[in-house]
Amino acid sequence: MDTKGNPSPAQGREYAADLEAKVIEAIKTCYDPEIPVNIYELGLVYSIEVAPGGIVSIRMTLTSPACPVAGSLPPEVEAKVRATEGVSSATVEVVWDPPWNPTMMSEAAKLQLNMM
Repeated sequence: MDTKGNPSPAQGREYAADLEAKVIEAIKTCYDPEIPVNIYELGLVYSIEVAPGGIVSIRMTLTSPACPVAGSLPPEVEAKVRATEGVSSATVEVVWDPPWNPTMMSEAAKLQLNMM
């Protein structure tokens, strides 16, 4: 902490890393209903940014533009992240570039889906 009680840059980075880990755990509770693997392991989450004050921005995609949960999955992710302790606000942006493909899945997801 500095003389004004503000966290040092190192403390800020540690806080952001801890909050990002909590956000990832929240995201791992969201599933594409057609694939029995959470969306984080599926590789649908492209980035998570944690700004000072607990402001979280997420860039994610869906397996296809015609995904049946296109209208419900991003709001579910946003709500679960917003409910995470330490998060003051959350936004989810759905992007289509790069297009998702199965190579973006984690090794654990590929193993679970017998793709290895």
